[in-house]
Amino acid sequence: MGKKIKAKYVGKTPAETVRNLMKAGKVKKKCCKSKDRCGKCPVLALRKAKQIAA
Repeated sequence: MGKKIKAKYVGKTPAETVRNLMKAGKVKKKCCKSKDRCGKCPVLALRKAKQIAA
């Protein structure tokens, strides 16, 4: 999730945004808990969606 989140995926809440990204295949369904989070990590996507919402 190093890039910006496109407007078509943005929902009413950050969690809804991440759900939309999962459905589109941009984010994995479950975090693999690797040492440094991978690019498709839902944890990073949620963190980024919360920053955008704030």
